[in-house]
Amino acid sequence: MKKEFITLLIIFIFITLTGSTQVVYEHVSNKNIYDFLDELANDKIIEINSIIKPYSRKYIADKLLEAKQNGSQLNKRQKEDVDFYLKSFQLELPQPLSFPEKTDVFRKNRNLFTAINPLGIYYKDDVFTFSFKPILGYEYSVNNTGIVTHSWGGAEIYGYIGKHLSFYTSLRDNNVSQMMIKPEYFVRTQGVPFKNFGEEGIDYSEARGGIFYSWKWGSIGLVKDHVQWGNNYHGSNIFSGRTPSFAMIKLNLKPVKWFEFNYFHGWLVSEVVDSARSYWTNNVYRIVYFPKYIAANMFTFTPVKRLNISIGNSVVYSNLGGVHAAYLIPFLFYKSVDHTLNSTNKDGETGQNSQMFFDISSRNIKHLHLFFTWFIDDFSVTHFTKPDELNLFGYKFGFRLSDYPFENISLTAEYTLTNPLVYQHKIETTTFESNKYNLGHYLRDNSQELYLAIQYKPIRGLHILTSYTFAQHGADYKYENVPPGHLHKLPLLKNITWESHSILISANYEIVNNAYVYIKYQNADITGKLKKYTPEFYRGNTNTFSMGVNLGF
Repeated sequence: MKKEFITLLIIFIFITLTGSTQVVYEHVSNKNIYDFLDELANDKIIEINSIIKPYSRKYIADKLLEAKQNGSQLNKRQKEDVDFYLKSFQLELPQPLSFPEKTDVFRKNRNLFTAINPLGIYYKDDVFTFSFKPILGYEYSVNNTGIVTHSWGGAEIYGYIGKHLSFYTSLRDNNVSQMMIKPEYFVRTQGVPFKNFGEEGIDYSEARGGIFYSWKWGSIGLVKDHVQWGNNYHGSNIFSGRTPSFAMIKLNLKPVKWFEFNYFHGWLVSEVVDSARSYWTNNVYRIVYFPKYIAANMFTFTPVKRLNISIGNSVVYSNLGGVHAAYLIPFLFYKSVDHTLNSTNKDGETGQNSQMFFDISSRNIKHLHLFFTWFIDDFSVTHFTKPDELNLFGYKFGFRLSDYPFENISLTAEYTLTNPLVYQHKIETTTFESNKYNLGHYLRDNSQELYLAIQYKPIRGLHILTSYTFAQHGADYKYENVPPGHLHKLPLLKNITWESHSILISANYEIVNNAYVYIKYQNADITGKLKKYTPEFYRGNTNTFSMGVNLGF
């Protein structure tokens, strides 16, 4: 299997053409730049395919340049934002680096610079480009249940070698004074593997990075990072990116304007103990987990400008003797592959866990983004004809109206509904999870959410947001406990086990690139199974004030 993987990698590298669109990912936690590109696309100033994230830094730089070239369509604040963000993407632009001399300690070396905006050390010549940026942050939150502090620190490095190679790495260490994230919690916080040190708090770290080979119309890379698939403004229902980062092979192809293809093969973390391979050594029981893998693809077609129609599928698989060659073929329909490999019976008891998804995104009406996402876990036409049966579907639809009727104001509405048993699977080693965190929507199955928001950007760098979120989760059904013949007959949201009403008011100001201060107020009224689904800090009716400072992503 190792030989097959190496052969596949060599084939992809040597079929490439000249030219380069080098890939270093800008993490999705940099919400300001992603939000700005979305606004520009909604205003028909640029075009983007927003179903697949994260974007590469080169892609973002190209879109900022595209917006600058259309400067007559930008308002005053947007022009300032474009110029501001372009300072952070100088390494991806063709011209030499340019920083104020008063902030540079390497004045005699015209290739090496230190800078404050953005803070870091940078090098650029005809062959090699390099960046080092620190990561620091602190948040203080208080409500009627107590106080929570969160501090973090680390660094990121990225660079480009020649016209085709790129690399990046990022490490962030965190300490939180209370437990705020577990796989079962209904929170949108990034999932992490953590260590609980009691009074000293919760420690965890996140290491991301990768190496890519790129050509004019595509790229292939080996990365450890988060993936987010599906248009959304408040959590995707395909791949939410909420799990801890995992290793994967990624492929992107865009040979023509009207078609784009994305694929990844990932190594998930099952956390299912393989007792046959676990063992004792020096009075320590060495736990070994069952291997677990995922393959996913997405075909995106653009029949007319600003209308993206995407369809794809994925499979979570295990116990096939390691990585299987069939799932390294990017363009396959994996459920059919599963039928071939496993001779699956009608109940799917011996097969793997496959999914399908559909997404449509329209920015054809100026200022307005309309989108619909459909997650298909199990499908049969017969269930449509029977009123007491449900297909295992998840839906998301919504819109964002940007800069209309008033400049610098956006309105967002988004609704998500997920039927019972979606994302679940009866075989523990092939669940739609990594490190026990659901790969899909943060509310999981048998749930619904309504998200409403208004955002105001009065000046460059200042974002003021007011939002309301209503969320419900129904009865906890377990796939393995459902009687035969009742898989599609479970009632949707009949018995509510968890409910949340939340109002959020926040403001953040980006002082220099990647450095901002923020303040938030949130009133949350959460009822139901609080201990199971909610961090102690937010249980009941709470009024939470938070403030923080962040440098880097």
